Amino acid sequence: MAVAGTGNGSTGATGASAGSTSDPSAPSRPSPSAPTQPLPPTAPPPQQQPEVHSGHKLAGRYRLEECVTRLDGFSSWRAVDEKLRRAVGVHVLPAEHPRARAVLAAARSSALLGDPRFVQVLDAVDNNDLVYVVQEWLPDATELTALLASGPLEVHEAYQMVTQVAQAMTAAHREGLAHLRLNPNAVLRTSSGQWRVRGLAVNAALRGITSGTPQRTDVEAIGALLYAALTQRWPYESDAYGLRGLPKGVGLIAPDQVRAGVHRGLSELAMRALVNDGATASRQEPPCTTAEDLLKAVSAMPRIRPPEPAFTPPPEYRGTTYQQGVYRRAPTGGPAAPAPVEAPPPPLQSRAGRALKWGVSALLIAALGLGSWQLADALMDRGGKPAGDSGASGTHDGGTGQKSAGAGKPLKIADAEEFAPSGSGIKEEEVPLAVDGNTGTAWVTPRYENYAKFGNLPNRQEGSGIIVDLGSAREVSGIDIDMYRSGQQVEVLAAGSGASDPNGLSDFGQRLTKLDTVGATLKETLPKTVRTRYVLIHITSLPPDGSASRYRGGISEIKVLGAPSE
Repeated sequence: MAVAGTGNGSTGATGASAGSTSDPSAPSRPSPSAPTQPLPPTAPPPQQQPEVHSGHKLAGRYRLEECVTRLDGFSSWRAVDEKLRRAVGVHVLPAEHPRARAVLAAARSSALLGDPRFVQVLDAVDNNDLVYVVQEWLPDATELTALLASGPLEVHEAYQMVTQVAQAMTAAHREGLAHLRLNPNAVLRTSSGQWRVRGLAVNAALRGITSGTPQRTDVEAIGALLYAALTQRWPYESDAYGLRGLPKGVGLIAPDQVRAGVHRGLSELAMRALVNDGATASRQEPPCTTAEDLLKAVSAMPRIRPPEPAFTPPPEYRGTTYQQGVYRRAPTGGPAAPAPVEAPPPPLQSRAGRALKWGVSALLIAALGLGSWQLADALMDRGGKPAGDSGASGTHDGGTGQKSAGAGKPLKIADAEEFAPSGSGIKEEEVPLAVDGNTGTAWVTPRYENYAKFGNLPNRQEGSGIIVDLGSAREVSGIDIDMYRSGQQVEVLAAGSGASDPNGLSDFGQRLTKLDTVGATLKETLPKTVRTRYVLIHITSLPPDGSASRYRGGISEIKVLGAPSE
């Protein structure tokens, strides 16, 4: 789970973060045999914890819900942004805390970077008594710590992790920013397979961590992450992050010597990033001392492709044999004799039997003749209609031959927002693309793994979709929707005519279409108009996205049709 963006307190900031520049007067970095820690001389005296609790609101907007960390004078919370109805993360500390100014500067510098590979800072505020930093919260992301609890990563996953983290830190270092707390708790994999880094500069500032060589510290940390991903061991003597350390007194051992089957190229890459105190890669390659060096080394490797999906052979076919009067399975090697069953009935050879057969044959011939006559009559009727009378002005009403009134022109859509009953959106910034009048643009979901119902994530149990606001209650006669791709399970619902700001399924009590798997378009003309202001296009299941285990969907364009009189 994670935190991030650009927010009210982040614009125009020029301060340097705790990890952005090196301080010539700072003490030297601790030995690389252990993770970077705050230096005792610079540790601040214990501070009184901020007077906040679950349910407390910051700026009348951010409601604190669950405390996830309380340490050294600051606390970290899972919270809800009540204005945008989404989950966020919040760091809170007293304004008089000796590190408060450094935390604000780090947050504002991180927000200015704006790289999507980092969990984004959304706001950084000095509110007299309290200083707080608001960040993204990624409910569908999993920490590397949790992933490694079940074993080392598959080689392609480890390759993707080190590539994307190296890309992120290269971008940060170019802007003078450093992380200094890059560990398995700070690296997350989202449900779409993307790797994100959280806490850039901020995590170190909260704990007072500094380094005389910040870029080298981050590169060594990336090497440690890759080492852990390949071996499920921490490359230092001490245990950390739920991982066992290396045996004491033997030094740094290459990953392919710690665990059998480790990819040779990735093993050497980890050693080149971890080079310290005489440890070198097995082929004496030069060490990678910057994130850019590491990224070049990754790019020079042959690309590691994802594994082929495992093929499960079908169960062995076991045929059957038939003998007159006996029905049994084919022999399976056992000596047991087959159990006899009732013999099939004898064929109809009597006079009554022959009469019955002739009677059935006559009925079949008569039915075929009647059906052919009706088909020919229907074709002749269709060919005799006047030009332009196609009968497409409405939908058939139960097959009675009566049709509903034709749909009118598209109604103006005043606003649109993502349907997020859990309070957390997925691609909120892309929603306008579904109502911009251009079918070439679309609101597209992330890619979900293994399950078509949004990855079976707890916060996606009710699916997703888009709510369109018509500005006022209007008479709706139909819908015309272009889907991002076919195969999605969709239903269209409408709120009551007097509804105000509906956001849950229970708020949409009028059904415009049934829940069904749809093609590239979803068009429906209603039997009678429905008066509503809010229409929900509700997606409950997604189609495959190039693989049997990955799923993605979306909406290209939404049109809500008014009554012909409007």
